[in-house]
Amino acid sequence: MDDIDHRQLGRDSMFLMADLRLVGTDGEHKVRVRNLSAGGVMAEGSIKVARGNEVEVSLRNIGWVRGTIAWIQDNRFGIAFVEPINPRLARDPVTAAGDSTPRFVKPPLPAIDQTRLRKI
Repeated sequence: MDDIDHRQLGRDSMFLMADLRLVGTDGEHKVRVRNLSAGGVMAEGSIKVARGNEVEVSLRNIGWVRGTIAWIQDNRFGIAFVEPINPRLARDPVTAAGDSTPRFVKPPLPAIDQTRLRKI
């Protein structure tokens, strides 16, 4: 697929956080996802990348996705995925409710019926 074909893929504008790591280096960096399609993502962050760098980005409800830096403009850059993804999954609510899930994304706690409590 050439560059013109990539631009025609449907993109979802969004604002969510993701983790990014350069392949072959240690450490993860927080980036903001500005839009997402099956073939790639536009991200924004302070990490220094170069066109052609291999990266992995962790997207909500999708996991780690491998890609290559396709373009850079200021602190924004495009990542072309190696394999297509389903971008709708990133919009779905977080489904994991394990111990590692932050409290603010878990379902609300049930309300306590004060009339059923007894004094001790």
